[in-house]
Amino acid sequence: MDKLKENKLVTLLLLIGVVYFLLQFIVPLVAPVLVALLFLTIFGPFLKKMQEKLHIRRQIGALLLIILTGILLIGISWVLVTWIVGSFPVWMHNFKNNEICAEIYLRLEKELAALPERILPGVLNRSFNWVKSLIAVGGFLLVFVIAVILLAKDYDELFNRMLEREEYHVLLEVICGVIRYVATYVKAQLIIMSLIGVVAAATLGLGGIRQGFLWGILAGILDALPFVGTGVILIPLSLVRFVYGEYGRGILCIGLYVACIFLREILEPRLIGERLGVKPIAILLSLVVGIKLFGVAGILKGPLGFVVIYETLNSLAKKS
Repeated sequence: MDKLKENKLVTLLLLIGVVYFLLQFIVPLVAPVLVALLFLTIFGPFLKKMQEKLHIRRQIGALLLIILTGILLIGISWVLVTWIVGSFPVWMHNFKNNEICAEIYLRLEKELAALPERILPGVLNRSFNWVKSLIAVGGFLLVFVIAVILLAKDYDELFNRMLEREEYHVLLEVICGVIRYVATYVKAQLIIMSLIGVVAAATLGLGGIRQGFLWGILAGILDALPFVGTGVILIPLSLVRFVYGEYGRGILCIGLYVACIFLREILEPRLIGERLGVKPIAILLSLVVGIKLFGVAGILKGPLGFVVIYETLNSLAKKS
């Protein structure tokens, strides 16, 4: 073990191999339990306060927290989807009445009319896969809720037993490092998302963009998603304004898009990189590598694997 620690290159390669194996084969099997453990670790202090002040057991408190979070997410999704679907006829009407877009609209209308005939066979063929996906998501959520309830009772005892055994100290340090990263990342994204949402909503609303407040909130939410950002909302909005001859508002949307990019670039390193002691370029590189290795899941697995390797090396260095 001492020789292994001295050979840093061999240690790094072995660690990368172990982390890849865990992320590729083990984590998918126990993902609901790991997410439940992470959930309890992050919200553990809050649940403890609920137990002490409100005399609510941790199991009940955790279940209430999950239910409230679900209701909040469903409510936000319902408002946004209802707004988008309800606004679609108005958008199409305005699109049809514009001289520049009239021909495009006629072609689009023909394509939409033929769309059911084209996609219906594919939908029927893939319906079984969709049902399987829904069952998988439902099973994940069910196991997650059950795991939270079961782990909430024995959480402190589990970690105390691990603290008593020295061989688990490195594992605990890695777990704490990963939790610190996830908590810092989530907190930073919520702050950035909220700030960008407020700035975008205020700018679009004051700029006279129809339903600009809701567009701004939606842009703020999408800004937290990797490779999506506010451009998905603001660039089409600017193009539509240019098409309708509202050049000032179109330039306003582009300027807001640039401002949101700079705002994220300024805030993200301070809220994430500096607090964790990790350079933002390292997180970006881990994201790219994760996508190459794991596909879409690499958006999460890439940075997570990097943090595990980083914290493990730091912990081993302290022990040597």
